[in-house]
Amino acid sequence: SSRRSLSSSQGEDDMAAECPFHFPSITDRNTQNASANQSLSPNYTSFNDLTKQTIELTEPYKDRGGLNPRRKKWKYGFDRVFHQGNGQEDIWQGAAPLVQSCIDGFHVCMFAYGQTSSGKTHTMIGDAQNRGLIPRAVAKIFAAKKEIEQGRGEEVSVDISVELLEIYNEEVRDLLDDNAGPQGQLIKLKLSSNEAVGNVKVTARDEQEVEGILQLAQERRCVKATKANAESSRSHLLFTIHFDVLSTSCGDESVASRSGCLHFCDLAGSERIDKSGSHHGQLLTEAKHINTSLSALSLVIEKLQSKSDHIPYRDSKLTYLLRNSLGGDSKTLAIVCCNPQKSHFSESLNSIRFAAKASNVELKETNKVDV
Repeated sequence: SSRRSLSSSQGEDDMAAECPFHFPSITDRNTQNASANQSLSPNYTSFNDLTKQTIELTEPYKDRGGLNPRRKKWKYGFDRVFHQGNGQEDIWQGAAPLVQSCIDGFHVCMFAYGQTSSGKTHTMIGDAQNRGLIPRAVAKIFAAKKEIEQGRGEEVSVDISVELLEIYNEEVRDLLDDNAGPQGQLIKLKLSSNEAVGNVKVTARDEQEVEGILQLAQERRCVKATKANAESSRSHLLFTIHFDVLSTSCGDESVASRSGCLHFCDLAGSERIDKSGSHHGQLLTEAKHINTSLSALSLVIEKLQSKSDHIPYRDSKLTYLLRNSLGGDSKTLAIVCCNPQKSHFSESLNSIRFAAKASNVELKETNKVDV
């Protein structure tokens, strides 16, 4: 619909208060002016792809002393776009097929990316009333275990085990160790062949055990108050589920007939130091390491997109641990969270640009990064 001209002070207030995000329907997409707008949005062609869901960002209103506001617009298309009216169930419907891929024997990675206070941890873990992706995925995985074991009898069994790692200031910690957490000693781990060495791997018998492990993660993870968020995650949380189907049909010894792996990565939020108030001390050190590792992840995505011969996985512990799930025949889901407030527009735009890069990555001919 056409926007009426606003010249009064009340009209300017309305523009200043409006949400910078818009969600055009198929009938709202104007392909006639695509070439004129490509300079503003390199992903404009995806915006006009009718198989994609779309988002439009409008630069917040600025008082230019009576001059034309000249507000820029950016338009993007993604596999799924969720707005304020969507809930956790909607996000789960988009992610569920990749959990099935883990059950089928693939390496799968789901990571939540975005600035501090944009809702990443809520999306991943949620709460009792609004369960996040991890609890829903665990329920689906145990349902699959029950179905497989009942359908094949004693010939087949399913082993489910979990790992829980934290990357804090470029140090890998094991949150399942009894001495881990804020009140215990630092459990630092070495990496070898893209895996942590010597960490605890727990065999889970049911959903309740996994829920207890997630609760432990919340208690032991490094969280501090900043200006941007009263409970800001100061580390990357990597929760891994191994799904191994064991066959005994060839004899008494169990042999793995297929093995899937599902990484959930709740990334620490990217942040501008002036907004978070992390100007000095430990908060500043944490912010530097967070932003450096997120920059390394962005560079890896960029190199994968350009099909570079060298992918810099070793630039950070985060990308090194996720190497097997960011390339090859793996499947990856990038969940990009944005803060709808106009004061955070710059950070939101950077997050959307990261999502546009990720959506163009092809891992193998039949796989790509879902965004």
